[in-house]
Amino acid sequence: MTDKPIKVILLGDSAVGKSKMMERFLREEYNPDNSSTFGVTIHRHATEVGDKDVMIEFWDTAGQPTFKELHPSFYDRAWGCVLVFDITRKETYTHLNEWYTELLQYRKGIPCCLVANKIDVDPTVEGRSFNFATKHKLPLYYVSAASGKNISQPFDDIVKRAYECLLNPPDDIIDDVLDLIQ
Repeated sequence: MTDKPIKVILLGDSAVGKSKMMERFLREEYNPDNSSTFGVTIHRHATEVGDKDVMIEFWDTAGQPTFKELHPSFYDRAWGCVLVFDITRKETYTHLNEWYTELLQYRKGIPCCLVANKIDVDPTVEGRSFNFATKHKLPLYYVSAASGKNISQPFDDIVKRAYECLLNPPDDIIDDVLDLIQ
């Protein structure tokens, strides 16, 4: 087991389903309650990457603008990012540029994947491509926290890629690696 957990952040507007995705992935449950995350909720998850036991900390961040002052702490020592939008609300897709720009400001070089959530509402979206993913060369996953469809795919991918990033960090975050191993 790694000495310190590997931090993976979830970003996106409020009510895109970040918390519901975590609930479905970690507990295989779904509660339709619509409560919002206040600040950040941290979920710990023990898993394996290859033959290594690793501990992951998923930071489920609040998407409301009132928590913008907290954002720098969300990014600190993160090794992966899951960027989420709600296919039923166009503005959540439009705001991806702001979230991604902020990610690059604080953690340029860490792996990121894009998740289109709520495909249970409109299953035809699965065949659609999204320019944001293509433009930024991000893996794109179509999921439904409500039904559980494809829910583990983005998390399994980002855990593996975050672990690889920790082992082979980009030059601009090498100090974080040195701090982790001391």
